[in-house]
Amino acid sequence: MSHKEIIRVRAVMKEGYDLVDGQMTVRDALRAMQHYENKSLIVDKRDDDDEYGIVLLSDVAKQVLARDRSPERVNVYEIMSKPVISVRPSMDIRYCARLFEQFGLARAPVTEHGKVIGIVSFTDMVLHGLVDIEQSTGGP
Repeated sequence: MSHKEIIRVRAVMKEGYDLVDGQMTVRDALRAMQHYENKSLIVDKRDDDDEYGIVLLSDVAKQVLARDRSPERVNVYEIMSKPVISVRPSMDIRYCARLFEQFGLARAPVTEHGKVIGIVSFTDMVLHGLVDIEQSTGGP
């Protein structure tokens, strides 16, 4: 029986993510983005009893741009998904990929001790997980 190397979410996640306030306008939130490769914004909790939210750039395209709404007049909370499904940094990326498939996710925040520490996507899992493993093992 062969032993498969376990790749954890922590190894492939992006530590750079953008945390925004749900009260911000879409325009201000987009201007505040520093990590353009993420294609999403994590919406911060209002308090300890609240949950994180997420806004994908595709949400902005569908709910603001396509509907000809003004990004200066739409708040982030109006278009976000909340609560967001998050993953643990210790999760095996195979299970993370299954979770994404089961719930139709493209990306999710990575949380530890109730705080966001990064973000992971299918792209991260494939390009930084599978591809790196194949290169290190000399696979196809």
